[in-house]
Amino acid sequence: MPEIEAIDTMIFPGVFLAVVGLLIVATPASAQNADHGAQDYKLCASCHGFRGEGNQLVSAPAIAGLESWYLERQLRNFRDGIRGHADDDQPGKTMAQMTRGLESDTKIADVVAYIGTLPDANPKRTLDGDEARGSPAYAACAACHGANAAGNEALNAPGLIVIDDWYQLAQLKKFHGGQRGALAADIYGQQMAPMAKVLPDEQAMKDVIAYIRTLQE
Repeated sequence: MPEIEAIDTMIFPGVFLAVVGLLIVATPASAQNADHGAQDYKLCASCHGFRGEGNQLVSAPAIAGLESWYLERQLRNFRDGIRGHADDDQPGKTMAQMTRGLESDTKIADVVAYIGTLPDANPKRTLDGDEARGSPAYAACAACHGANAAGNEALNAPGLIVIDDWYQLAQLKKFHGGQRGALAADIYGQQMAPMAKVLPDEQAMKDVIAYIRTLQE
């Protein structure tokens, strides 16, 4: 049927070109998102550093190398008041205030896309802990974070080997003390809080973190 053949000839080249066009712009769009995020990241750099290397003096952890899905969730949590709500969590409150400028999820995704272009941070050991005592205690952590502490997105558990040891200690204390994981909206924080309470004191926390450090080295 000549009429049908003519229609096919007209339609399918157009569809093909449209698909090719989408494929062509996919990579530049991602780069463009990082470019947009670079502008907003300038504010983050005042604490976290221009390479995302962190600064313990202002309680800002290294963020280069963290999983994008985890970073996005934490930025949304800070912005939406799920993190940084406790009156005695000054670093968290400061971070919550800083994220208010990221009013849309698109802005957050753009900043995270830019952070993803930075070279991975290489956190240094700053704590004293007994890795031998920390090894058996880490078994409970491994159920979610993995035997090698590389994390598991399916379980919403971030990798730990790229997180500063001092920051890990600070967060375990917050989970232990109710500054994190206390709100119903903090679904994954609520899962983490009882796990942190398995560690009875600060030394036990340091021991687990010391063992995690051996997985990085």
